[in-house]
Amino acid sequence: MLISVIVTTYNRPDALSAVIRALLDQTDTNFEVVIADDGSGQPTRDTLSAFRDAPRASGLKRLLHAWQPDEGFRASAARNLGVFAAKGEYLLFLDGDCVPRPDFVARHRLLAEKGFMVSGSRVLLSEDFTRTVLTSGDAVHRRGLSYWLRQRLSGNTNKIVPLLHFPNSGLRHYRAVKWSRIKSCNLAIWRDDYAAVNGFDESFVGWGHEDADIVLRLARHGVRRKGGAFSTEVFHLWHRENTRATESQNRQRVEDRMRTGVTTADVGLTAHPKAEDRVDVIAA
Repeated sequence: MLISVIVTTYNRPDALSAVIRALLDQTDTNFEVVIADDGSGQPTRDTLSAFRDAPRASGLKRLLHAWQPDEGFRASAARNLGVFAAKGEYLLFLDGDCVPRPDFVARHRLLAEKGFMVSGSRVLLSEDFTRTVLTSGDAVHRRGLSYWLRQRLSGNTNKIVPLLHFPNSGLRHYRAVKWSRIKSCNLAIWRDDYAAVNGFDESFVGWGHEDADIVLRLARHGVRRKGGAFSTEVFHLWHRENTRATESQNRQRVEDRMRTGVTTADVGLTAHPKAEDRVDVIAA
């Protein structure tokens, strides 16, 4: 089974570089990476070009750059474009400032189960520590638990316990539909299920809750939620928060949808390809 890792990014090439380096170092044997770019400028394109001939794990089949013009916050559209460009049966969504451990893809493969989506979580890094990591080029994705214990004691991370690995079992299955604590920075969905609900809804304007919306629609489609914590943790590099001016509006829209039978996005995956979409092969 080919897994497609869809990495969302916007004008943060230093963080994206750290994420790609970690993805080039994965232990999984059959995956591809699609950079879903929400309109980044030339520095991001230059960063990606530097990886054309970079050494990579044998399991990485392709590295693609799927780009759309910068017309404001359109992460949903960027993700749908990434999925359009992808070939995998299983979609693994990751943000371009979330650094995965070397077994990230392999552990998501282990947790993959028909009829379920897998929601992972993250370890937050402090502002100063993030700056140190990005300037030094430290391969933090390879660091062990003792290293992260020191960082926790130094206040450089918010937690480390989820870096421990718990087994895959039915205990990971959510008993009821929950859209709280959903993070599209670490979320896995079967491609068939994603297509059935028409992907992320691009009609959500601005930041906030488009990830909760797709989880709700997937649940209506019959897809259950499965916890990926204590197996698939990623390291979230610090950044200033996006403006949340649209959060309450988008939250209200999700709550309104909870009272309806809506399953498909108003504007979603089927809107692609668009005339402005551009997909380039970085490595194959």
